Amino acid sequence: MEHLQEFKKKNNNGNRKRKSQSHSNAGNTDRRSNTLTFPLLMAAALSHSQTNTNTRTVVKDCLTKFLSHPIQPHEATCILSLCPLLLRSKSPRIATLTAQFVGAVSLLSFEMNHQVVSDFHTLKALISLIPTSRKAVSMAACDGLLDICSTCLGRQRLLLFSALGTLMFAFLEVQGSSTLISLSTGDDVNIASLRIGFQKGKLPVLLLNAAIILINTCNIEQRRKIPSKLSECFSVSLKEVWREAHKKMINSDILGAGQGMNLYFSNITISDLAESIFRLSINVDQFPALMSSNIVERRIFWSSEDDFKHFILNQWEVLPCVVRRFSSASLEVDEIFTSFMQSLYFKDSFPSVLSSILQDLISCLPIDSDELDILNFLMEVRNKLGCPLINEQDIRVLRTDNQFKQEVHFFQENSDSCRVKTPHVLCLDDMLKCQEAYNDGYTVALRGMEFRFERVALIVDRLASIFGQPSAGANMYLTPPNSQGLARHYDDHCVFVCQIFGSKQWKIFSQPNGQLPRLYDPCNILNNETIDSTRDCYNFFLNEGDVLYIPRGCPHEACTHCDKQDGSVGFSLHLTLGVEVEPPFEWEGFMHIALFCWNRTQHHCHPSLKSLSGILNVMSTRLLHIVIGLIGNSDPAFRKACLVAAASSQSNTNSWLDQCQRTIFSYLINKISREPRFQEALKSVEAAIERNEDPFQQIKWLRYLNQERESVEGHDWDLDWDVGSTEIKDIFSVYVEYKEMAERVFMDVKSKFCNEVSYDDVTANYKLLHEKYEEVRKQYMNGMLSLHSI
Repeated sequence: MEHLQEFKKKNNNGNRKRKSQSHSNAGNTDRRSNTLTFPLLMAAALSHSQTNTNTRTVVKDCLTKFLSHPIQPHEATCILSLCPLLLRSKSPRIATLTAQFVGAVSLLSFEMNHQVVSDFHTLKALISLIPTSRKAVSMAACDGLLDICSTCLGRQRLLLFSALGTLMFAFLEVQGSSTLISLSTGDDVNIASLRIGFQKGKLPVLLLNAAIILINTCNIEQRRKIPSKLSECFSVSLKEVWREAHKKMINSDILGAGQGMNLYFSNITISDLAESIFRLSINVDQFPALMSSNIVERRIFWSSEDDFKHFILNQWEVLPCVVRRFSSASLEVDEIFTSFMQSLYFKDSFPSVLSSILQDLISCLPIDSDELDILNFLMEVRNKLGCPLINEQDIRVLRTDNQFKQEVHFFQENSDSCRVKTPHVLCLDDMLKCQEAYNDGYTVALRGMEFRFERVALIVDRLASIFGQPSAGANMYLTPPNSQGLARHYDDHCVFVCQIFGSKQWKIFSQPNGQLPRLYDPCNILNNETIDSTRDCYNFFLNEGDVLYIPRGCPHEACTHCDKQDGSVGFSLHLTLGVEVEPPFEWEGFMHIALFCWNRTQHHCHPSLKSLSGILNVMSTRLLHIVIGLIGNSDPAFRKACLVAAASSQSNTNSWLDQCQRTIFSYLINKISREPRFQEALKSVEAAIERNEDPFQQIKWLRYLNQERESVEGHDWDLDWDVGSTEIKDIFSVYVEYKEMAERVFMDVKSKFCNEVSYDDVTANYKLLHEKYEEVRKQYMNGMLSLHSI
């Protein structure tokens, strides 16, 4: 060992100098001396006694030297081969320096990071240092993991080697008994980008930071591999941090630059923390059996199967009606709203606690209607998740001017401009103003109640299953005495108005035409429209416990009214439960699925797209999709909700509801069979192509069924639903060139489809798509509920 120390001494005293390269404090060390240090370090590391003090000293000195100046890639490559051995050293100092070295090398370049994470033994050794009683070693190892996390590849490799479970467990072991945090401004002006500072030790924060990074990298399968008990305990700890961070965010308790010097500020932001809580909750069953399966039907709808049957056959999507609360109703039935009222601190003085309720809520950022990947949604909202309520998105504060019958919005009225260019995020002062606005006659409307209160989520989940839809929604309206909130309008979805407290007068008009409005189509506010005197008008006065059904497309308005019994005027609180029928789950959508499924069975008959007959067949099938849409624009039956996936229809294939669906299907098939519409469909596609639009944009959701299709080798039998507009234009130009022949092929395709398609064959694919939509909406609901359970 003496000769090694002598050799090292000579190298340190050498006269060859290294350029500082802007690291003047790193020392003037000769590049060659660092290269020669490698065999020295190897000899020391491989010495048969690591317990030897001299050996340890040499290794420490060599590692310190490497870390004291910019590391060169070729030098790092040499030392990396020894890292697994050095990381397992019994010397805390050697293990610490090696972990620092691994982290430093990981930051040199993507290539060096790749080299580090490709070394199985180094990664395993580094991860093994996390749960250790040697605090300095754990901190260095955690710092090294954070450096490795600088690349996507690094994060994926750490997940592969189960680093996440190790980090989560270690954090739970070392975290303190309480959570004291502060917020500081980050690089982004977005409030969700506020950085979180901790008054704990550095180690828990490093562990938490690394764990959050990996949680927010997980895919669904990797998330499921986390032991459920560990995930549950870690979520509880995250929510403790979230509770404090949310409180400070709402109160604008934010430190400026230079403040909080005694805090440890991590790179964890509000949105990072919210995303981790969201991700850990998306696959959790949020709906335990808190109530019997039919209690929602009995409380909101009707007491017997015959009542529900009468509703579906005579009033659903056609006529409004009201279900009165009878004095003989059981207490069990009324229970479904009790816990919700309690969660609102419900008392006679409820409006006085409005601002405190708003402070507990966050924004439920909208998810695209056809989004079937919850992780893709999280990527899109990554820097916004967890922010407070957003005006006009989560909350509306408005009233209807009695003179002009127009809506007045409180925050726009009190802003410098009526047009808010950026989203108005409500601060604490705004929430207090909501109370003032209510006192001035404004209605406070909260959207997305199913994402904020578990009991409401349970109700809408059951409601969606009753009508065979992937999801349902709930809004809450708090209206002061003698006031009207929304102006006369109609909705693009059916609603059930549940009067929770007080009373309200409703006026509902029949649909202006037989056609149902489609979800997401613009809904007209009918402020100044004169209602046709021949149109039916219905007046309903709702008392507590009453439920009013309003079909989509029916203009309506409501106001608080004098109580008929004692003449007093009080406020009204009601929930509006909305059944939204998305395009795939209308009957028109069912027919598109039917055509898609039938066409898939015809692949053995389809020549290649490279031939004329192949083009004519493929484009004729596509044109038939256009025809179905055109018929749907004129025949109301196509826009009605398809109830094939309804709970009652699935329970008994011979039930009246199942037979009803089969009858509708037969009617629609006959309708398609009787109407040619070839020329009209052709012009529709031509017009879309001239506008440089995708003529099949409205049915892009069929691509989700396409993903289930087994590829048929050697058969180019269909035009992919995600194909570019240029290819569609080229194929369509050939189709138009042979127009007469194309029309004959089209009529043949239509005839074969209408004669051969089977209702039972379609339902399986329809329910498969329904399950996909339902899954992602439940994941979204679970994630949002977890952020509100504070």
